[in-house]
Amino acid sequence: MAKSMTLLWGSGSPPCWRVMIALEEKKLQGYNSRLLSFDKEEIKSQEVFNVNPRGQVPSFKHGDVIVNESYAACFYLESQFKSQGTKLIPGSTEEQALMYQRMFEGLTFYDKLTAVIFYEYYVPEGERLASAVKRRKEALSTELKLWEGFLHKTGSGSNLAGKSFTLADVVVFPTVATLFRFGLSEKRYPRLAEYYALLRERPSVKASWPPHWLENTKGQDTLNDI
Repeated sequence: MAKSMTLLWGSGSPPCWRVMIALEEKKLQGYNSRLLSFDKEEIKSQEVFNVNPRGQVPSFKHGDVIVNESYAACFYLESQFKSQGTKLIPGSTEEQALMYQRMFEGLTFYDKLTAVIFYEYYVPEGERLASAVKRRKEALSTELKLWEGFLHKTGSGSNLAGKSFTLADVVVFPTVATLFRFGLSEKRYPRLAEYYALLRERPSVKASWPPHWLENTKGQDTLNDI
């Protein structure tokens, strides 16, 4: 069944990583995996545009069905393969409600992260405004404190919606991992650090770990002052 699936993806992209974790959790190993280079602009190739007119990854195809947005692809995989692999939407009303809440708050979390790291990556150093950097980092700091509080409420050793691993973890963990890759302090954010340490050992996460992170284990220090 997985052989009829194709995923075009880029290493280190949280949206791509979400879909890869979902595929692992649903026991859909063996899909056609196409790793594309951001540096070589392979994501702007005709191969990508044939699947995704936006020229973005992830680009996901299952037979004749195309689902390109990462959240949509994760929902699709859980919907189509409910009885296979990990059940990613909990049965409990309370856990399910919390899962949906954290999933969509995760979009804001990701936006606050990328506002900082993309500004440094895409804006030449001589053109960056100190006030813009400060404003972006303050917004991310506020967001981080919220997530520290969320994890404090669920308790030590818990996932985002409780004891069960859910779609919330599938879509938010890549953001958390990227934070620490870019130098977030584990001492200042102990709950997020605990959550990161817990999930990074999960088989689906280890199997989909960004290849270039494995090749170069040293991250960056962009976020070490937040």
